[in-house]
Amino acid sequence: MTRVLITGGAGFVGSNLAVSLAGRHPDWEIVALDNLYRRGSRLNLPRLEGVGVEFVEGDVREPADLARLGEISALIECSAEPSVMSGVDGDTGYLVHTNLTGAYNCLELARRDGAFLVFLSTSRVYPVAPQVELRLDETATRFELAAEQEVPGVSPAGISERFPLEGARTLYGATKLAAELLIEEYRAALGVPAAIDRCGVIAGPWQMGKVDQGVFTHWMLAHHFGNPLKYIGYGGSGKQVRDLLHVEDLVDLVERQLLDPTAWDGRTVNVGGGRECSLSLLETTEICRRLTGNEVPIEPVEETRAGDVPIYLSDCTKLFGLDEWRPRRGAERVLADIHEWIVADEDRIAQALNIAAAAEEGR
Repeated sequence: MTRVLITGGAGFVGSNLAVSLAGRHPDWEIVALDNLYRRGSRLNLPRLEGVGVEFVEGDVREPADLARLGEISALIECSAEPSVMSGVDGDTGYLVHTNLTGAYNCLELARRDGAFLVFLSTSRVYPVAPQVELRLDETATRFELAAEQEVPGVSPAGISERFPLEGARTLYGATKLAAELLIEEYRAALGVPAAIDRCGVIAGPWQMGKVDQGVFTHWMLAHHFGNPLKYIGYGGSGKQVRDLLHVEDLVDLVERQLLDPTAWDGRTVNVGGGRECSLSLLETTEICRRLTGNEVPIEPVEETRAGDVPIYLSDCTKLFGLDEWRPRRGAERVLADIHEWIVADEDRIAQALNIAAAAEEGR
């Protein structure tokens, strides 16, 4: 690698990739492109500048913004509208053009330079209805996947790449799956080398979490600033589960992919914390209370939102069979690192996210 472009480079994942890769590989030229659309993204600009990352304000929806960049050897496609609620109000333009047109424009840039493409996709490519119908076991604090399932590609370890893809999956998931299919065609027809990482929940410092995207950071932010929360859906039990992956564990994997493009070309793999690094909302609440010393009101909401699933765990067996990479940071470490970041920079974070500071009483 000599020149690596990271689209969405001022976002949560993109900025962490840029900063970490620049530190690990000072001989690489790292370029971060971002339209600064996401709230809080400007907080990352001093971080990028501080480690010598070149920042370019631009938009993946605009081919000219990409065409004016110099030659690249690799492209990490992190740009996305990542909210699972995007487009449900009927305004689909930004979602579709960012996630699908943007991916097309990135493919054209990679094709221009013969660059290796790492595409960060999502577990949301797996359809909703079959996941809602999975057999579950219920414990005191969470849902678990039952040992016997009628749907292929699922086990107590989670959902694998063999899970059926027929059915609706949210507009967000549909745009990412469509981009995956486009990438496969560019590989086969035009020889663009590419790897696809289907990520579960990624979490860690510098994530501007909100209720529909970045839930673990959202939970910690609410506890730190003393803001109320809701257990939404599934009877308001708080037992719905997601696996989570520390963003630096993702950096570790992407670095390995960049260092050996030939080995990763054509691979589509699940990337996540798996059963070993997963939490329910109830379990997350307990850790957040312990780390912050704060308890916030949590309202149970029985009605389940459209597109929600009771449990998602990434079965990474395929990935583990390809490479020695494994997640190294557990769930509590992820939340502790988020908490440490918030404490160290709470004023700027609160201002960027328009968070009302908690009353001093009880803190």
